[in-house]
Amino acid sequence: MPRRKSTSRRTQRPKDVLHRTGAADTFRCVGCRLHVPVVAPGTAHRNHCPSCLTSRHVDGRVPGDRASPCGGRMVAVSLSVRADGEWLLVHECTGCGALKLNRIAGDDNALALVRIAVRPLADPGLGRRAMLSL
Repeated sequence: MPRRKSTSRRTQRPKDVLHRTGAADTFRCVGCRLHVPVVAPGTAHRNHCPSCLTSRHVDGRVPGDRASPCGGRMVAVSLSVRADGEWLLVHECTGCGALKLNRIAGDDNALALVRIAVRPLADPGLGRRAMLSL
């Protein structure tokens, strides 16, 4: 039986997100060791520290699934901007080398974000070296 083509857009499925087993509402940052609240303004799946922007490699393919077996430390290496103007942090795992994009949260350290954003301006050869490494 052929599938019908829907003319209306489907609503997004609810996602079951487990930040931790149990009722923990904070996690400890692997970079600066601060206690970080799980709830964050501007994002539904907080997994990075708002102070130092360090994360842990916990998510697999879907944000919030907590399915990655690596568990390595993820360091913010760059920023990206979506077409709608939303900023994303680019994290690189020190364990397996994977790159992940994470939305910035409303309480992230603005100075740390700007330092990452202007890093290519401070080192003019950085872009060329990055292109040669690909």
